[in-house]
Amino acid sequence: MIIIEDETTATLAARLKREREIRGWSLGQFADKSGVSKAMISKIERGEASPTATVLGRLSGALSLTVSALLSSASPVHHGVRKHAKQPLWSDPETGYNRRQVLSGQKIPLELVEVTLPPGKQVTMPASAYSFIQQAIWVLEGTLLFHEGDRVHHLDTGDSLELGPPQDCIFENKSPENCRYLVAVVRNSY
Repeated sequence: MIIIEDETTATLAARLKREREIRGWSLGQFADKSGVSKAMISKIERGEASPTATVLGRLSGALSLTVSALLSSASPVHHGVRKHAKQPLWSDPETGYNRRQVLSGQKIPLELVEVTLPPGKQVTMPASAYSFIQQAIWVLEGTLLFHEGDRVHHLDTGDSLELGPPQDCIFENKSPENCRYLVAVVRNSY
């Protein structure tokens, strides 16, 4: 048995288990609601595996929580400056996608997430991950192909996009350079 020694993985493991238990869900019920296998959920909850971004999106959608909420610890309300070094960072073990939680508003329903998507990689997110939020994307550097259902949006540096109704989405970087973008998330229910 391999236990991943990482603060973010440990936080995620504890948070997932706590959220599942609060709802009174068995592993099987959580698996049915999320489309993630019982075995994988169990491994994540024990800190033996780090989920991919796609799996994290499925889990967050089933729980009606943002990915940021799943990755954050139950720390006291944060006021003031959040230094760059203290902003939670999570990496997708499959794609190398890096996600930095720049802001997770405690008093306002706003989250800002900086993402770096490596060249030639893509991340799929299910519509369920967007059913309780509104979001916009702003490309800081590089090129992003954003698949929103059947529509494909080509975004270059400086371009932005406000997402429509929840649909399965794909974030794709076909370029030879990293793509760095900011996602602004507004939670519908506060």
